[in-house]
Amino acid sequence: MQHFKTLSAYLEYLELPRPEHPMLSVFSATGEGFLPCPKESSPPITNDCYTISFKKIVKGDLNYGRTKYDFTNGALFFIAPRQVLQWDNRVVFEQKGFSINFHEDFIKGTELAHQIKKCGFFSYSVNEALHLSPREEKQIEAIVENIDLEYQNNQDEFSKEIIISQLSTLLKYANRFYERQFINRKALSNDLLEQFNLELEKYFDSGQLQEKGIPSIEHIAENLSVSQRYLSDTLKKETGKTSTEHLQLYLIDEAKNILLNPNKTVAEVAYDLGFEYPPYFSRLFKKREGISPTEFREKYKMN
Repeated sequence: MQHFKTLSAYLEYLELPRPEHPMLSVFSATGEGFLPCPKESSPPITNDCYTISFKKIVKGDLNYGRTKYDFTNGALFFIAPRQVLQWDNRVVFEQKGFSINFHEDFIKGTELAHQIKKCGFFSYSVNEALHLSPREEKQIEAIVENIDLEYQNNQDEFSKEIIISQLSTLLKYANRFYERQFINRKALSNDLLEQFNLELEKYFDSGQLQEKGIPSIEHIAENLSVSQRYLSDTLKKETGKTSTEHLQLYLIDEAKNILLNPNKTVAEVAYDLGFEYPPYFSRLFKKREGISPTEFREKYKMN
């Protein structure tokens, strides 16, 4: 896999002009080929830059991680440093849009560096690119136009601060639009919770629990073809609980059933559920239920 440490090297690979700033590039307005993309199919690549782009793919596929970006109606997509990109076939874009690329060092030491870490869409599954309404497109385009004007015309001591402020505003709008997209896709979110539970059932029923221990959220997310961050954020948004909390609740429910077997010790129940250390199981059970596994067993006997 090829990795590009500088923005200039990345743009050169894409056969694009050298950037006006060593750590920032802005391509916008009309014309084919300004969105970073090689002419032919490419091997997987990574780089040390953030990318924010708005485009509609007419032909070809852009792989991002394990799946493909959906550009059917035009969408904003966000790529963080060291995430894997790959183009399949010759990619042709509609002749409008924009692409902003900036090296991670460009925002180090700024408030934006903290803000961008909280933007989950930089690590979401690729089919969750942010789809914009015509009104939202205009709002984003106005911000990008300001960034482009500053990028092209004013390379002075104020330029970086102004550009970073505009990038911050762009991400705030993206967060707002993404909240709207979450609401509109509530049915999909509910379906994801169902898939999450089915994936756990399959893992438990196959005996992997005893063989491999408790599954990681990363493992479950990978099997569901979404990112770990997206899985947790979606479940949190719709249920109030993260993916880790849902996993723990599933384990506790299974534990309750096994604890009803008087022939098993609490330690054996813990091992059956994939816990390497029984005290951790007991602490988790008490945290979730308010009583210890032993107290739960005694309470059931009394009933």
